[in-house]
Amino acid sequence: MLTVGTAPVTGSVHSFDISTGVDGPGTRFVAFLAGCPLRCLYCHSPDTQYRRYGRPTSVQDLVTEIRRYERFLKVAHGGVTLSGGEPLHQPAFTREVLRRCTEMGLHTALDTSGLLGDRADNALLDATDLVLLDIKSGDPATYRAVTRTGRLQPTVRFARRLADRGMPIWVRFVLVPGLTDDPGNVEAVASIAADLPTVERVEVLPFHRLGARKYAALGLPFPLERTPPPDEALLRRVIGQFQDHGLTVY
Repeated sequence: MLTVGTAPVTGSVHSFDISTGVDGPGTRFVAFLAGCPLRCLYCHSPDTQYRRYGRPTSVQDLVTEIRRYERFLKVAHGGVTLSGGEPLHQPAFTREVLRRCTEMGLHTALDTSGLLGDRADNALLDATDLVLLDIKSGDPATYRAVTRTGRLQPTVRFARRLADRGMPIWVRFVLVPGLTDDPGNVEAVASIAADLPTVERVEVLPFHRLGARKYAALGLPFPLERTPPPDEALLRRVIGQFQDHGLTVY
């Protein structure tokens, strides 16, 4: 088992999955780590918000699981994505898994809100090929309303650090009617993204209620139970705002 000093490096892993075209380029092994400091109103995975919802897992155990798919991932031009929850809630574990994947020759991606970006040391970022950066909102007050616990500035600071390093970024923005869809809020997110020269694309993700059953299973109310998905007109308007800044949008 890998150790740092005298303490073994273990993480809390909720689950893993194989996905295509959603969590980075190609077919990906996606590990969902448990634990997140945010409580986003639209979170579709409340079962990953607390570390206790995960399974204690050593770096070697997770890497052994990844190795089962190594050849397939390479042939499929994919790689490994660490998601969550929030991977930077467990920076030592995240760093070592990414490093081991890099040694295997696998493309690596980090899916993060950026709130805990200061926890990502240079060694962690050196082992990361792509950052999927979830910018919750561009207006600080809206960001706070969405996340209930977070602040926008750490994400912006982390994004600029990534850009200064020349690291590829895919920006993700969840479009929620009545919550994140205000034109001024969208414009602020677009401005942040356009100011980052290494942003390769923006993914506008329409809000959905597919996680409602998870809230029910945990005995929790789903905060946006009555919120509808965005209609086509709203989706086109928001995509257009990003495109007006010269950004490639998916």
